[in-house]
Parts: sequence; C-alpha cells; structure tokens
Amino acid sequence: MQPSSESNPDFKLGQRVHSAGDPRRIGTVRYLGPVEGYSGTWVGVDWDNRDGKHDGSVNGVNYFHARSETSGSFVRPHNLSSGISLLQALELRYRGQTTQEEEDEMYVLSASNKRVSVQLVGKDKIQDKLSCFEELTSASTSYLGVSSPGVPSEIGAVVPNLKELDLTGNLISEWKDVGTICEQLPDLVALNLSYNLMSHDIVALPHLKSIRILVLNNVGINWTQVEVLKHSLPAIEELHLMANHISTIEPASSSTVQGFDYLRLLNLDDNCITDWNEILKLSQLPSLEQLHLDNNNLNHIFYPDVGMMLELLNGHESHEKGHKPFQNLHCLLLGGNTIEDPTSIDALNSFPQLVDVRLSGNPVADPGEGGIPRFVLVARLGKVEMLNGSEVTSRERKESEIRYVRLVMSKQGNIQEIKLLHPRFAELKAFHGIEDEKPLVGAAGPQKMATGLLSVTLKCVGASIGEKPSLVKKLPGTTTVGKLKILCESFFKLKSMKLKLFLQEEGSPLPMLLDDEMQSLTDLGIGNESTILVDEES
Repeated sequence: MQPSSESNPDFKLGQRVHSAGDPRRIGTVRYLGPVEGYSGTWVGVDWDNRDGKHDGSVNGVNYFHARSETSGSFVRPHNLSSGISLLQALELRYRGQTTQEEEDEMYVLSASNKRVSVQLVGKDKIQDKLSCFEELTSASTSYLGVSSPGVPSEIGAVVPNLKELDLTGNLISEWKDVGTICEQLPDLVALNLSYNLMSHDIVALPHLKSIRILVLNNVGINWTQVEVLKHSLPAIEELHLMANHISTIEPASSSTVQGFDYLRLLNLDDNCITDWNEILKLSQLPSLEQLHLDNNNLNHIFYPDVGMMLELLNGHESHEKGHKPFQNLHCLLLGGNTIEDPTSIDALNSFPQLVDVRLSGNPVADPGEGGIPRFVLVARLGKVEMLNGSEVTSRERKESEIRYVRLVMSKQGNIQEIKLLHPRFAELKAFHGIEDEKPLVGAAGPQKMATGLLSVTLKCVGASIGEKPSLVKKLPGTTTVGKLKILCESFFKLKSMKLKLFLQEEGSPLPMLLDDEMQSLTDLGIGNESTILVDEES
C-alpha cells in the first residue's frame, strides 16, 4: 500500500524517531497512513533493535519493507517522539536531576576507543544545578533523543567553551545539522556521533577546522562517503568507523587513499573487510600510526614489495616520494580475524615501525586449535614490544627466542626448509650463540646429559589435590608429557588421580594445555626455569 505523506504533519517518511518515554528505542518512519481493519492514522516504524512485530505486512497487506521479519510495527503518533534540540538535552542532563545510569553515560572516547568518564561536570555540580554552561568543556547527551541543533545562534552563546561532545544514540541524521553544531562551537575538537543513522548525502557540511577526533561507529557510512567527508576534516587525527559493514576501501581519485595528512588513528574494527589488498589502499597515509582491524574477516597479511606498490599506484603516484608503505604505523590490531598461516606473522616484521600487534582470536595464534604459542609469536616478531595487549619484556624475548631456536632444532629439517619456514631461525641462533648439539662420547658423556637437563618448576593447582609445595626438578629435554605426568604422580604422591598439565607462560593470560602425551619438553619449546601447572582431569 502506498503511504500517505500528508496523513500526519508531525512526521515524515525517513524521519528518525524514538518510542515516547524510551529514547533508547529508536527507529525510522517507513509508512504514514491508515491500516486496513483499524481506525485512525498509524506510523509504520522500522526499529533499529529489531524488536517489532512483523516485516511491514499485516493481514496479507504489505505497507512497507522492514529490515527484518520482526523489526517493523505500527504505532499511534502520540506514542512516538520526534526528539528535542541539543540545548534542551543539555538542560535536561546538566540542570535537571540525573539518575546513576545517566551519569554513567557521561563519557568520551579515548585514543584506544575506551570510555573515559567526563569529570568536568560531576554529580555535585549537577545537583547544584549549574547557573550557566560556560564551565562546560565536555558534555554527553547520549540517548536523549536529540534530533536538531535548536536555534543555531544560541548554541555558541550558551556553551562557548565546549571541546568534547558525545551525541551517541540520538536522532540526528542530517550532516547539515552536524555542521551547524560545529560552526557554533569553534573550540570543539572531539565529536561522537555513534549510533545515529546518518544520511548518505553529505551536503551543506562546512570545513570543520577544529575537529581532531570524530567517532562514527555504527552510523551506516561507507568509504565513498568517507572520501567526501575528508574534505571537511582538514585537521582530523582520529577517525573511528567501527561496525559500518565496510567491505571495500574506494579512493576517490587515485588507487590509494590520499589526504588525511594528519590522521594518526583509523579504527575499522567490526567491519567486513576480507581482502588485505583493500587495506593496502591505506598504505600511503603519511601520519598513520594506529590501524585497528579487529573482527573483520582477513585471512592473510603481507607487506608489499616495490613491484606490488608500483602496480597498485599504476605509476601515477610515485614510490619516488620516499613514502614506504605504512611508513609510520606502529600499532596494528588484527584480533578476531581468520589468519591461520605463519607467513602472515613473519610479514609483520617488514613494517618499518611496527611494535604493537594484536593477533588473539586468530587460528594462527590459538594453540588449542593447532596455532602458535605466545613464545613462538614473540620469537618470530623481532621488533614487537606489545603483543595482544601485554608487554614483551626483554627477559621474555630472550627466553622465547632461545626456546624457539631449540624447538626448531629439535625438528631435524633440512637447511633450506628451515630457512623457508623459520626466517629468523639462523639470525636468532647466531645472536644467542646456540650451537648444534653433537653426540659426545667417553668421559664427556655425563656432562652431555647434564647440559641437556632443564630446570622446571612444578606447581599443583587442582583444588582436589590439596596444598602442596612447588617442586623444582631437573628433567631431560626428551621427557615426554606422558612421562612427566607419571613423574608428577610420584613427586606429589597422587597415585589415584588422572592429571593434566599446563605450561604457564609470561605475558599469556591463560596457561597452555599440554595435551599431546608423545611430545617432549624440547618439542614444546619448554626451556630452563619454566613453570608447569599440575591439575586433575575434571
């Protein structure tokens, strides 16, 4: 059925609204008019959280197409709100009585996209009811139903010193309204528009010269619109674009993304990028230091050589400018992707400045799924100082590299195969002065045995085992996991228990289960002064 745009002058098709009395329940008007079998005028709403009743059809009649089978519903006009102005929201939040929940919503996002509570207006000041807003430099009106700036000239007069503004979860959709707000707030440097469904047409947006941080998480933006937006953001340093279903990077006028001269942090977490070639289009951003790509669907990483870059640049923009790909990138977050090949790990060594990497949540970094344990990751990544959010200390690096070398040596592969599979092996072997093991005979025999012993701390952690002091034992590197379990039964007098062993590694949040009874300590890369946890099978 065709909607009537004149049935109710208070609403219009495409307008963002919220349920009266619940500004967190937000949707888009998709129909205005009568519904067969029911009296009066109805508003068909497609709810963002999909908690409607149908797909836009009732009794076999289709009135509008909702995004899902249960996101649509019909609502009486008086049960919907078209929102309030920004100034009304500021009055409501900062001059009225607030709940604890509202106070918890007063935050801005840090460089790592974490919430930082706004401290400039605390509970005591709220309760005292500010006589004026000149003191406000940071404010949040999240989920208050803001749909418009209000009277433009009043914004700058009422909150002249505002530097940070959080508009998360409101009804703003037009970029011209964003422009109006920013023009009236010349000191505004950080703006959060997350969870506002923004228009695809970026029009009437002036130069936002003071904006340094812009958060556009879950606003429905694509990269084509980002390219339009960048012309209004000459000073942008942080751009957050989480959860926008972005799958491709589409530069406007060249093969790589240009402009964004001061962009230091780009957050593309929770999008739909599957091809690393799309990410390479960001490689010429001159100031990019942090690139967040958690929870996409990337399965392979590589660093482009000169030939690849020339092909990517089509000979137009030049390698001769001296811009190496990702020349200033020092933080790359890749957690929660589908990377499973060690060559992707080794490729990270080629990034000139990369020292902070996240790989957790990828098959390649999950020992439980046949992936690489932390000590191997540390050894293979020669420059990394922070891995999966945990600092790599100099001690951990040394121990990891030595364990890794001994692990590779135990595999008995040929030189070419080792060089191909373990690019850092020869370098690390020479750096740590590790010599090839040679069979010794005669009087030197017992010394060979002694030098092959590993000092290992065994610690009982099972509740049913009871409190037992830790033991330090010297064990041959050839000791298998199965043999060690038998030894632990003897050491701790646990004859009737079935045991499981874990390796506790520095920097790893969880110990690694040693579940292959045929593997030796050397096979597992277990070195001197390692700690093995002894638990009972549940």
